[in-house]
Amino acid sequence: MAAALLRALVLFSLLLPLYSSSSSADASKKTFIVQVHGDSKPSIFPTHKHWYESSLASITSNKATDATSSSSNGPILHTYENVFHGFSAKLSPSEVEKLQTLPHIASIIPEQVRHPHTTRSPEFLGLKTTDSAGLLKESDFGSDLVIGVIDTGIWPERQSFNDRDLGPIPSKWKGQCVAAKDFPATSCNRKLIGARFFCSGYEATNGKMNETSEYRSPRDSDGHGTHTASIAAGRYVFPASTLGYARGKAAGMAPKARLAAYKVCWNAGCYDSDILAAFDAAVSDGVDVVSLSVGGVVVPYYLDAIAIGAFRAVAAGVFVSASAGNGGPGGLTVTNVAPWVTTVGAGTMDRDFPADVKLGNGRVILGTSVYGGPALVPGRLYPLIYAGTEGGDGYSSSLCLEGSLNPNSVNGKIVLCDRGINSRAAKGEVVKKAGGLGMILANGVFDGEGLVADCHVLPATAVGATGGDEIRKYIAEAVKSQSPPTATILFKGTRLGVRPAPVVASFSARGPNPESPEIVKPDVIAPGLNILAAWPDKIGPSGIPTDKRAIEFNILSGTSMACPHVSGLAALLKAAHPGWSPAAIKSALMTTAYTLDNRGETMLDESSGNTSTVLDFGAGHVHPQKAMDPGLIYDLNTYDYVDFLCNSNYTAKNIQVITGKIADCSGAKRAGHTGNLNYPSLSVVFQQYGKHKMSTHFIRTVTNVGDANSIYKVTIKPPSGISVTVEPERLAFRRVGQKLSFLVRVQAMAVKLSAGSSSMKSGYVVWTDGKHVVTSTLVVTMQQPLQ
Repeated sequence: MAAALLRALVLFSLLLPLYSSSSSADASKKTFIVQVHGDSKPSIFPTHKHWYESSLASITSNKATDATSSSSNGPILHTYENVFHGFSAKLSPSEVEKLQTLPHIASIIPEQVRHPHTTRSPEFLGLKTTDSAGLLKESDFGSDLVIGVIDTGIWPERQSFNDRDLGPIPSKWKGQCVAAKDFPATSCNRKLIGARFFCSGYEATNGKMNETSEYRSPRDSDGHGTHTASIAAGRYVFPASTLGYARGKAAGMAPKARLAAYKVCWNAGCYDSDILAAFDAAVSDGVDVVSLSVGGVVVPYYLDAIAIGAFRAVAAGVFVSASAGNGGPGGLTVTNVAPWVTTVGAGTMDRDFPADVKLGNGRVILGTSVYGGPALVPGRLYPLIYAGTEGGDGYSSSLCLEGSLNPNSVNGKIVLCDRGINSRAAKGEVVKKAGGLGMILANGVFDGEGLVADCHVLPATAVGATGGDEIRKYIAEAVKSQSPPTATILFKGTRLGVRPAPVVASFSARGPNPESPEIVKPDVIAPGLNILAAWPDKIGPSGIPTDKRAIEFNILSGTSMACPHVSGLAALLKAAHPGWSPAAIKSALMTTAYTLDNRGETMLDESSGNTSTVLDFGAGHVHPQKAMDPGLIYDLNTYDYVDFLCNSNYTAKNIQVITGKIADCSGAKRAGHTGNLNYPSLSVVFQQYGKHKMSTHFIRTVTNVGDANSIYKVTIKPPSGISVTVEPERLAFRRVGQKLSFLVRVQAMAVKLSAGSSSMKSGYVVWTDGKHVVTSTLVVTMQQPLQ
């Protein structure tokens, strides 16, 4: 119920511009994405753009100027011709109303602003260059595959993007390397084979960009895009490290795959009209994989430009992976939830960067940091204060906000700051400006015990919520006993072989899926905490403007970092299995994922230290080697997704916005219900409504991609208290490519719940032939309505 209310509020806020009125048409103009019916351009117009401009001229009051303007603030921001037919433009509410009356206009979608969801991981995943028979060998490192990274651009000079020993650019490639004053055509090579930028939507809302702070080109002025691109497909670079941490060899998941950079994110965010233009270009250019580490609020799919662009890409055979978001550890925070998108959460690796706090009373509080500057004097304890007790405004000073600290109180001391509002690294700069010698950054209750290592500008470390409480208590007691509190920070470098690992990262967004509860999201998790990857020049490792340290690699955390791991793995799988669809690749990653850590126990939740659940990790942590040979796959095509949308009560018009085609829902009832989408996981939500017993069934079809003449037997691990049966219990395949179906029946008894609350339990349906293990998550949610 809470999820439905949240969706309704978000939907209202998005649709409000369509129906609000304003005395000033200009002031109320906002950007909209306009879809036209099919490709029905009248022959009198030489181009689609002319036709769209004519359409706008027919409904605007100032036809002469509006229809002919060619500036970035003109009527047409982008025209879409591949994944979408239509255009984007700035429109007033009255213009939207008039445009909706034109017969060729299919839909008008309000623009959203998105934001980025901001080494050792190939080895942790089992991908090694010395492996002569594994996934890297089988796919020749994905050398004919192209990964399109939709992000903040790229820094092409990095060694991670060199084209040494790469063959010619794949003949299928139709993309461009868009040159600009700071991005010559020679920036591209046989590795980085395409680079474009899209800023019309950004400038329509924010005015002309400030080219002293960002580049009007594919060049990256943020770092996020360079980092994600090198995670997906960076070349082997040795030596690699950040400020002396994580020393070793840096490599992406698919080191020989080709890259195409599509820059859509700018200082003020990533605008839907630009993102859709990037999807349009990427599919036309010939990418095989789209990697998207940005997101926003969850809305119905027909209002979601990412969901629409992704659907059209998947329909063209392009695998789309997207970050789940960094809204964890709370529930219902997952984003990019469309079933045709592979949604990736974040886990830890077996490597960390310990930087512990030693208090004057001898207690040691565990922490983490990537600080490479002058260390504190060994063996010396420094005066310690809590910022929240030292400023005039206790709230601002507790968070170490700009200008909140009193230099007289802070000078020469280590300062304890609370996490929140401003960035973690920015707090360190505030402390340093005020004369502080060091900083301890304490998590709040919501952050729990999840820690992120940052490249701080002064000696600093991060501690969990419990550690922060202990330090505050120590300070208060020391002050009370008139013995000044003291502390130091012990930087211990890089530690390998950490147990347990992986752990679900605290920030990783969690389910359930707020738009389609029948589809478990996230789909999988991948390494996303403290990931080493390429970094641009002119941007310090902390990301703070005053940080002038020059580095070639940086350590970042986020589901943004997890997503390109899966993008690269998808390219390897596509190279090894050219005939696999995007859904087949996703299925292979999901059904072979693991849920046990390196202790042999179910993965933990970093935020609480408790056992994590399917709402945290989905199918589990990706296992590339097993994904190459999954045995069985759950395949899907666009007709299956249409049936799913029909059974989700989307109207024919809504579905046409997503798919670009007139929807036929007549066959959807044969599919049964939304849970019958041939997804690799199974989920049902039972609304109790006073019922004592509830039941449902799932129909699934698997395709044999393993061995001919193989027999699979089912093992059921039912959710606690739930009855689950599978018919048949044995699947006998005679040949590779053969499809067989089975039925899963689920029966549940009502449980005692308070009004509006729910209870989730999970289990598994596992098929095995003695060689392959094909695992599907089964989630049963009992929900008590408000009335």
